[in-house]
This record gives sequence, structure tokens and C-alpha cells, in this order.
Amino acid sequence: MTSRQVIKKISADLENEGDGAVVRKSITKIDHGLLDPFVSLIEFSVSPPGGFRDHPHRGFESVTYMLQGGIKYQDFNGHKITINEGDVQWMTAGKGIIHSEMPEEEVNNGLQLWINLPSTDKMIDPKALELSSSEIPRAEEDGVEVKVIAGESMGVQSPFYTKTPIMFFDFTLKPRAQTHQAVPESWTAFAYVLDGDEGVFSSSDSSTVQAHNVVVFGKGDGVSVLNTSSSRPLRFLLIAGEPIGEPVVQYGPFVMNSQVEIDVTIEDYRSAKNGFEGAKSWRSE
Repeated sequence: MTSRQVIKKISADLENEGDGAVVRKSITKIDHGLLDPFVSLIEFSVSPPGGFRDHPHRGFESVTYMLQGGIKYQDFNGHKITINEGDVQWMTAGKGIIHSEMPEEEVNNGLQLWINLPSTDKMIDPKALELSSSEIPRAEEDGVEVKVIAGESMGVQSPFYTKTPIMFFDFTLKPRAQTHQAVPESWTAFAYVLDGDEGVFSSSDSSTVQAHNVVVFGKGDGVSVLNTSSSRPLRFLLIAGEPIGEPVVQYGPFVMNSQVEIDVTIEDYRSAKNGFEGAKSWRSE
């Protein structure tokens, strides 16, 4: 296995967003070219009465992964569910969806990853599916534990797939443990550190990476990570995906291929048509 080296580090700084939410944005518009097919990654914290009230989306998929508390999800197709700690939701915005994501408990923390859709799939029907914490496959060996949210790791396969093929792993390494994960050579790959500050993500760079930082990997067919701490576990997400290779234009909640398509999307939403038929009548409870 040719281990990938770190080519960029991105710090996710705290900022306010939405109604009473605090977020860390680690993938933004300036990273689209480097991190194709990924559009956005945020770590969020939200408490009542705040939340992400009724809002639209088009043109991408999202993966929401709850770390603490819960989020009440509702959309205009009648789908209602609470995504609790450790649960995952896959949401395909496709041609259009309107939904709300509201805090269930006093403290609610999670992550949301946006994955671009190819132009041929941007106008597919929307849907939302959930995987409870107990249903997420796990594996543990030699001080390494992994939750397999998408893809395959340590001989364990996730039952869920996004339209754009990805891997999404939640790794915890005990002190002095290390892991080696195969990743298709042509795929984009990055890690996001959740907890711990003594992880080494590159054989050519022994510097450690702090929590709430993204490390972007270069070419290779695998990723190697070492927890150099003698006392503290290291927890990180390892995410990889197959590049789409198409232009990306993002305008707030919409992700399309051109400004013309963004303009059409805004008009569709304002006129409640072409996927946004419920825009004027639907309200979350």
C-alpha cells in the first residue's frame, strides 16, 4: 500500500449560523476543486429554542451524523424522525426538498457532510433514510475501533450507499495504536479530527494534528494514522469519495453546475415548481 501524504491542513473555526447554532466549517467553496466531490463539512452545536428552521435544498446529498443529543427532522414529503446520538441520516436533495432540523435536547452536537451529485442526478427525486447507532457495523482489532458508516473497513461493509460513491469511517485509536485503511487511488480523501491532539497522519510529516482540523491527503492507495499519545485516545473521521470532475456553483443551500442553473433553481423555489411544489404551503410542526 502506498500511503497518502498530507498536502493541506484546514482549521475549522467557530462561527454563528442559523438560529442559535454554532458551527465549525472545515470545507467551504474555496476547497471544492481540491476536495471534489465534497461540497461542505460542518460540525454543529445547537440548543433550543434555536435550530435550522424550514429551508430548501437542491443538487446534492448530505450525511448527518449525531455525536450528542438529537435532531428532529421534518420535510415536505411527510418524513419525520429524530436522529439521535450515534445515528446517521442520508438525505438526497435531488430536484428539491424543504425541511427543518431542530434540536431535541439541551445539548445537540453533530456533523453534516454535503456530497455533490453529478449533473445527470441533480434532478432525481428527493429522499431521506436513517441508520440507527445499533445498526452501524463496527469492527475492533489491535486497539483500533471503527464504525463503518459508508464503504468497507476491517472486513466490515456498510449497508448504505450514496449516489456518488464514498467512504465514511469513524475511527478511535487507543494510545500508541495505528491503522492502515485502503482507499481507491483515484479518490479524494481527507480526515477530520474529533478528539485527541497527538495523531500523525503522514509518514513524511511527524507533526501532530489538533482536534477540529481537516487533513487533506494526496495521491496513494491508502491512509496510515498513528496515535502517538501514551494516555489519550484519538478519534477522527476518515472520508473519501470518487471525484465527479464537473463545475460546482454553490449558492447557499443550492449546489448546481452553473450560475444559470442556480438562477433557475431560485426561480423554481420562489414559484413553487419543478420540485418545490410544497414551498408555499408546507410548514414544519
